[in-house]
Amino acid sequence: MFFTLNEIRDNPGARTKAKLLGRGIGSGLGKTSGKGGKGQTARSGVSLNGFEGGQNPIYRRLPKRGFKNIHATKKYELDFNKVNLLLDNGLVKAGEKIDRDLLVKAGFMSKHLNEISLLANGKPKEKFSYVVTKATKTAQSLVSESGGELVIE
Repeated sequence: MFFTLNEIRDNPGARTKAKLLGRGIGSGLGKTSGKGGKGQTARSGVSLNGFEGGQNPIYRRLPKRGFKNIHATKKYELDFNKVNLLLDNGLVKAGEKIDRDLLVKAGFMSKHLNEISLLANGKPKEKFSYVVTKATKTAQSLVSESGGELVIE
């Protein structure tokens, strides 16, 4: 279907006329231009955030919940499934040391994280030497069963 330049139109409602303020009583927006009478909120630049007209605001009606531990450190969670993936992709060989540097170099761990927590998801295929900051008891037993070494820093 072809059209010509004189047939091009905007979508309906794309262009609306601006409100004309202060043009007499009959317009409905005369005198105070829809701002009401005097006071703080009649002035420009005022937004009373959270103010609900004297009603107790919602942030005071609802109870405080939760807690953010400011001393918490972000850890990388390493498990045996990820170690097996490293092995399958040829990024590590059996008997090698798995530490922070290797994980960052392989792209598994973000370089801004400093701590590694070893979890017991999956089973280790080969024996490795793990250098971590924390390990679960089950993970420790799985490492010893596989003949690997676990160093907790």
